[in-house]
Parts: sequence; C-alpha cells; structure tokens
Amino acid sequence: MPGLTHIRSAFEGHEPELIDGPPARRAAVAVVLREHDGRPEVLFIERATRPGDPWSGHMAFPGGRVEDVDASTRIAAERETLEEVGVSLEGAELIGRLDDLQGRHAGRTSSLVISGFVFHHPSPDDLVPNYEVNETFWFPVRELRQPDRHIEKAFRETGSLKFPGIVVGDPGRHVVWGLTYRFLEIFFEVVGHPLRNRWGELPMIERTP
Repeated sequence: MPGLTHIRSAFEGHEPELIDGPPARRAAVAVVLREHDGRPEVLFIERATRPGDPWSGHMAFPGGRVEDVDASTRIAAERETLEEVGVSLEGAELIGRLDDLQGRHAGRTSSLVISGFVFHHPSPDDLVPNYEVNETFWFPVRELRQPDRHIEKAFRETGSLKFPGIVVGDPGRHVVWGLTYRFLEIFFEVVGHPLRNRWGELPMIERTP
C-alpha cells in the first residue's frame, strides 16, 4: 500500500464527479489521514446509538449535515470533525476530494448528497468524541485491503440481504459498509489499489454511511 506521497500524487490528477444543483439535503465527511510509523492511518468513528438517527451505531467518517452557517461542503466537513472528535482541520492539508455520492434512506422522500474530502493532519490532537460518537480510533490504511477483513453481512437495515463490509475492530460492531465503504472504494480506486469487493447495482436505500 502506497504512502502519503503516492496518495497526494494520485489525487492531483483526480477530477471528482460532483452532483450539481440544489438538492434538498447535503452532507459532508472528512477522510482524515495521519502517519504512524511511516504508514498512513485513517480516522473512523462509531456513531452513538440514538433514536431517530438513521445511521445510529454505524461505522463512519467524521461528518454530518451541511448547515446554514457553512460556507461550503468542505467547511461543513471541517466543522463536524471538530465538533464530533475534537480535531481541528483548519491547518491540515487538503489532499483532494472524492466523488459525490447520493443516497436515500427509508422514510425519506428526498435524496441526500454526500461530499467527501481527504485530509492529512501532521499532528492531530487527542480524540475527544462528543455525544454523537460512541468510539473513535485510527486504523492502518493498508489493513483495509486485507482479504480476511472483507466480509458479506446482513445489517439491521438490509434484512436478510448481505452486503460487502470491512471489519475494522469487533466483527459484531465495527464493520464499515454502505456509503462509508463506497467512499473507501473511490479512495482506493484513485490511488490505484482497488478493493476486492465491488458494489455492483445496489438499491439507493442501502447506500448509507
């Protein structure tokens, strides 16, 4: 798995596919990288279990809805990262932007457009999760491509249908899937190391972070 120098170079030539227009709802996430022992790690959060939260308990990147106070989706990703895990991205390096993704959750009549931004933070502060986050941790980027971490699993939202996921901790809790998995797919495609599992054609309702 390449290091940060290769990742930077790959994103310099990447033109993200953006979803234009004023959708009813927008959100943004931050894919935050740091170097540990010379190798990149990525920040994941386990969202807190909360009634009414469609992504309750999911593994995700820091992020959330774009608010009126946000001048851009990037600003929203930075604000949410500071609020959720206590890490300021104001002085961090913006490596690049991922393709926009669109999803729809059960009970919603309008779609949600999610933007993803890749940052490198040279010296992130200690993680301080707020009430929206149950757990936070850094995970080696190279481990995300290990075959023994790739599974097919039925989730609470999918009934008996199984979807691809990546185990990043407790197999019963810490499984990356949905939109977070899709963002990882795009990330690894950009850097030239595609993931083994592919989405194919999936219902929009299943593409949730």
